[in-house]
Amino acid sequence: MSGLQPVRGTHDLLPEDSRRHRHVEETAFAVARRYGYGEIVTPIFEFTEVFSRTLGETSDVVTKEMYTFQDRSGDSITLRPEGTAGVARAFISGGLTQSLPLKLFYRGPMFRHERPQKGRQRQFHQVGCELLGVETPQADIEVISMGWRILQALGLGDKVQLEINTLGDAESRAAYRAALIAYLEPMRVALSEESQARLDKNPLRVLDSKDEEDKRIVAGAPVIGDCLTLAAKDFFEQVTTGLTAMNIPFVVNPKLVRGLDYYCHTAFEFTTNALGAQGTVLAGGRYDGLIGQMGGPATPGIGWAAGVERLSMLVEGVPDLDRPISIVPMGDVVPALVLADTLRAAGLSVDLGFSGNMKKRMARAVKANARYAIIMGEDEMARGAVTLRDLDAGSQEEVPLAEVEARLVG
Repeated sequence: MSGLQPVRGTHDLLPEDSRRHRHVEETAFAVARRYGYGEIVTPIFEFTEVFSRTLGETSDVVTKEMYTFQDRSGDSITLRPEGTAGVARAFISGGLTQSLPLKLFYRGPMFRHERPQKGRQRQFHQVGCELLGVETPQADIEVISMGWRILQALGLGDKVQLEINTLGDAESRAAYRAALIAYLEPMRVALSEESQARLDKNPLRVLDSKDEEDKRIVAGAPVIGDCLTLAAKDFFEQVTTGLTAMNIPFVVNPKLVRGLDYYCHTAFEFTTNALGAQGTVLAGGRYDGLIGQMGGPATPGIGWAAGVERLSMLVEGVPDLDRPISIVPMGDVVPALVLADTLRAAGLSVDLGFSGNMKKRMARAVKANARYAIIMGEDEMARGAVTLRDLDAGSQEEVPLAEVEARLVG
């Protein structure tokens, strides 16, 4: 019987849910186009190495959450858990170095085998962007600005808070790594087993621990701002100055970090208090070392991703679909089919009732939020006419059948 139910962590997008999702995606893409971004569509599965090399061999995503399987050729394949790695792979395999800078937007389903939670399923959806080939702070400002404008376009400007931090340059990160190890090492035995392993392999990831004792320990840890080089400080100052000039509100969160070595400089998140504990709706950062780590040419990059489910839960007042014209045939249905086809070809949305008495068909028209109902009774049709009922005004008139299209389209 379980085969008749959706797999745990998946859900069906019925028309109303799908309309909200589509609204989020289309609004995001409309704003992205104004920034000069083109859409890229990558496969929903890749060779596993694409993700294991980019997300970190010790990350929770790689070790616990990826949907990985062997195909019939014996290759290890993984359903994509995020979008950036696939875009970076496409950049390398497509030999797109000569096309830099590249502004790319993506959308689609992602897959992670984790505990389903509010706004996050095992199959979930993201929209995201990547700006490749620009190493200056202007790229960071533009990418954050685009995320902010998308959230505003969705009516969420007063529901989110931008948190931003700098991860510094390579020299800054090396100094911070050393300072963090020096702080954590004397308390190693008090850390969780997982954090002890991370302390050896990737100490910054200890800061992401969900263990309560780990949280207490890292609360007093040094912050990366204490270890910044002058160049890194200047980079971050240019970013924050640009955001201020564009009237984009933000707070600096010194605890906001990214654990993997290819991240640098700007890290940011848009968070909300409206979804409980799952408060991040859009997050990103600069990853100048990623493409080089994947075997491609050294290429600066910055991007973000946003969860469509979480944004859909926050959005209010999703625009209605085009209101249909409802055709109510009460005799021969063939003329109704012909009229419906004519009106659809003219660009109108048409709902054609298939069965039921007049009362039921008119109730269907009201439920569909139809603007007009075209009643095709036998007496009117004998005169070559129909009854056109204005469902908003509650009025109706007889109109020659040959004039219906002109009345509705004109």
